[in-house]
Amino acid sequence: MTNLLSDPSLSGDAPAAPLPGPGDWLAAQAAEAGALARACAAIGRLDGTLAALPEHQRAGAVRRLALIELEAMLWAQGTPLRREDIGRDAMEGRVGADLEAMRLARWGLRRLEGQGGLADLRGFLGLYRQDGPALAEPLALRPVGEAFDQAADEFLGMAGALAGIEPAARAPALRAAWRIADLSAPECLVEPACWTARDMATGCEALRFVPLGRHGRGVWIDGGPARGRVARQLAAAEAGAVEARRELLRVIHWAARALQAVAPIKGENAARVVEALAAHPLMSTAMVEEATGTSRDTAERLLARMQAMGLIREITGARRFRLWTAGG
Repeated sequence: MTNLLSDPSLSGDAPAAPLPGPGDWLAAQAAEAGALARACAAIGRLDGTLAALPEHQRAGAVRRLALIELEAMLWAQGTPLRREDIGRDAMEGRVGADLEAMRLARWGLRRLEGQGGLADLRGFLGLYRQDGPALAEPLALRPVGEAFDQAADEFLGMAGALAGIEPAARAPALRAAWRIADLSAPECLVEPACWTARDMATGCEALRFVPLGRHGRGVWIDGGPARGRVARQLAAAEAGAVEARRELLRVIHWAARALQAVAPIKGENAARVVEALAAHPLMSTAMVEEATGTSRDTAERLLARMQAMGLIREITGARRFRLWTAGG
């Protein structure tokens, strides 16, 4: 099994520095026991909040968190896309954005929502990478065919040596192992970040991935001694989970306020619109129409009225493909 001997993320003119082995990562985890406990508690609270949602709202909540996470990942990678643009693309709206970045965002959204097994790296990366000699940059630097299978085996072997480390703490070592195995092009941050985000959610009931959000920028590309990297990872995991749970609670509280506000409106359609927007991060008028069982005219009228009441926001401006989201 290949040892973690050098970190390609730190390559440059300076000589490659030795990287910690599994025992060093385990010692770093032990030294950061307090931070590990806090991170695991925050992840557990987030998982519990998500699990307590009605089933029809849970998938929308996961997508809501995934859009926020992908926005942060893509900005950290240097290919910025707004979460609204990613969501609109996922709903087949027309978006004037970098096609390669959007293709990666589309792949990442599916993976953060739970598609693809972590042990099947070819399957996990399959919808994004292509085999053959005509790979587009930056994908041309990824191994293909038998070379990819060897790289995948190498990575899984290194990951197996880290199995005794808690999921929340082992992400820095796994990201280093991913780069050692050359599973992605050196500048591609999103792929290993999605894999480790999924791995961190191992053992969770409802959570598909552990979000780091804006705090991930300090750890997705990282270097140095094991203890410092584990400490930064755990701090990011704790802060990311706290902010993600705050976002879920924001939507829950918004729905309660919005239901109160629309109570004077005759009939049940306004309440159905509130429930639909609480269950989906973005909705088109047609989606609202279908979810509430109303006519298009009724859906448009209610959306306009709720926008005037300050309950919802229309996020597409002058675009013909209009999307709506819950207000603050």
